[in-house]
Amino acid sequence: MDETILSLSLSGAILLTISGDIYADDLYGPTRSYAQSRMQSNALSNVLRNARSLPDDSIEAYTSLTAASVWAETNDYMLDYYHNQLEAGARWQVNEQWQWELNYRWTFAADNHLDNLTIAFHDFFGIGQNGRDTVDKHRFYVSMPEYGVHEEGFEGETLSSAISTYVQYQLYQDQHHALSVGGSLYYNDVNSGPFEGSSFEQGLQLNYGYQKEQHAIYAMFGMTHRNKEVSIADIPYRKDTLAFATGYRYAFTRQHHILAEYHIYQGATEGPDDFSDPSNEFVLGYRYVMDSSALEVLMIENARNMDNSTDIAFTFGYRYLFKSRAD
Repeated sequence: MDETILSLSLSGAILLTISGDIYADDLYGPTRSYAQSRMQSNALSNVLRNARSLPDDSIEAYTSLTAASVWAETNDYMLDYYHNQLEAGARWQVNEQWQWELNYRWTFAADNHLDNLTIAFHDFFGIGQNGRDTVDKHRFYVSMPEYGVHEEGFEGETLSSAISTYVQYQLYQDQHHALSVGGSLYYNDVNSGPFEGSSFEQGLQLNYGYQKEQHAIYAMFGMTHRNKEVSIADIPYRKDTLAFATGYRYAFTRQHHILAEYHIYQGATEGPDDFSDPSNEFVLGYRYVMDSSALEVLMIENARNMDNSTDIAFTFGYRYLFKSRAD
């Protein structure tokens, strides 16, 4: 009897240890997703980040491709086109307190054939098409008469080409909680085409994270600032905008994770009315974690205001962690 009790106790301890090992690390944190709203996707937007530090002297390198379908029809404007984002970057944990990141993001117009999928998705969930099914598919069309904007057939054009850097300082971290603060610098330069222009922007954000076993919660509150009232097609930007995001990750096993996030961005412009309203985006993702890397597949869906963000976007990402020699 005593041997049986001892055996069960040891088995339980081993299972707890294994479970702890399975869920102990949350090195990748929330999804690597970026704002897909028409204005925010081509400017500096605060990103939901991991409030925790990486192991000292570790580097995470990453790349992703996003395909998005933009549709909006109001009394003030019509938008109907595809945009795509290609990003690459890396973040380096310099020491226990400091982390540094460098990122390049290219947003361009190209036919990703999402119209059929978007229409089918809306039909399946009973969501209105808002006029999408009354025009030709796969168009590249922007019309804003109030601002004298009319662009058509701009497939292949660059919408933004931006390099940014981010520095994060660890304020607090223990087994379950983490709190960090970070700042960003962002420079966008498109030297030709209908979207020619440049901008320099700055951002600040506070990150919080909570983790217990297979559960992880993330939150971010941030602000971006522009030194001048930069504009796309003579539409004035707000100089200062706020953002909030929260997310949840559930780890079925060490390899298989699902993630859900909600991002809110203050309207980036002073007009038209829909662009000045907050944009809301829901992110649903799956992550497959390997020994030193992870694959992510994400779906980003517009919520609440249908006329100031993308209808739908899909992101495919790969992240690789170069661990320090000490680990």
